[in-house]
Amino acid sequence: MTEKLQDIVKTITLNAPIEKVWETVATAEKIASWFMPNDFQPIEGHEFTIQSPFGPSPCKVERVEAPYYLRFAWDQDGWFVTFELKEVGDQTEFTLTHGGWKEASHIIPKANTAAEAIRTKMDDGWTILIQHKLKEIAES
Repeated sequence: MTEKLQDIVKTITLNAPIEKVWETVATAEKIASWFMPNDFQPIEGHEFTIQSPFGPSPCKVERVEAPYYLRFAWDQDGWFVTFELKEVGDQTEFTLTHGGWKEASHIIPKANTAAEAIRTKMDDGWTILIQHKLKEIAES
């Protein structure tokens, strides 16, 4: 048996109060401003769609603990994404985890590409999204 790929984990400290960061990561309009278009609602069990470069991705909100934690299932390959927020004075520590990866050679159906290549590309993408786009929106 081949070993599963590691989760992607990105942490950043944002110069913004937790309430503002929560709004940035837990409302459809703000998520679209730094990630992708969607019809998200922060309600457990809510099914929504993210408009990804490979077409619509069905998602489902699994857990909401405002303003500290959000988890949703992403697409149909077992992925999940979590947003964890922690107050650090007047700043917010934000951690994104993208997990549920299978083994490196597993083919991701929508992309018709091995999971290892998709994970590498998404790891780079999350870095840009979190370090630049999310930071810019949350701190503005």
